[in-house]
Amino acid sequence: MKKGMKWIMRWLSRLVTFTLFATLLFMVFVVISSKASGGEPQVMGYQLKTVLSGSMEPGIKTGSIIAVKPGGDMTRFEKGDVITFQTEEELLITHRIVDVTSSGDNVLYETKGDNNDAADREPVLSQNVIGEYTGFTIPFVGYFISFAQSKEGSALLLILPGFLLLGYAGFTIWQTISQLDAKSKKAAAANQEETTES
Repeated sequence: MKKGMKWIMRWLSRLVTFTLFATLLFMVFVVISSKASGGEPQVMGYQLKTVLSGSMEPGIKTGSIIAVKPGGDMTRFEKGDVITFQTEEELLITHRIVDVTSSGDNVLYETKGDNNDAADREPVLSQNVIGEYTGFTIPFVGYFISFAQSKEGSALLLILPGFLLLGYAGFTIWQTISQLDAKSKKAAAANQEETTES
């Protein structure tokens, strides 16, 4: 029974250590990637964008992160494609193309949020398109990414897992010392009993 409990405790200890290390590495990646890209992190050539409005619900939930494929010919998009583009106010918006028109060398996209009643007021110039939405989305993680991009968030997310890891390491060392003390006291008591008997 004791061996079984020891095995479970050892397994839990390794799991906690791994989880804390993985969390620390993930936090470092998110913060460094966000700072290096000047915005959302990038993974394998895809930009991760935070969605903070409900204009594309139910397909893309508020607070989600989405993967956007940047680059390529920005005049290639068709009706029904979902694109991420920059407005004159330098806001990033992800909406669906509802119409495509050509004007000389320029291609204009009329866009609309799936959850909006009307199309966007201004057409989107092809050169203002950042990339194409790939269909990959993770709900609610966008709130976390936005927090990670703030100064306070960056500091907290880098420091907190480190402190947790140090605290857990200190607890493990204390536990090991306590077990060694208990064993040495047991051995001393056993030696004393032997001496008393003889």
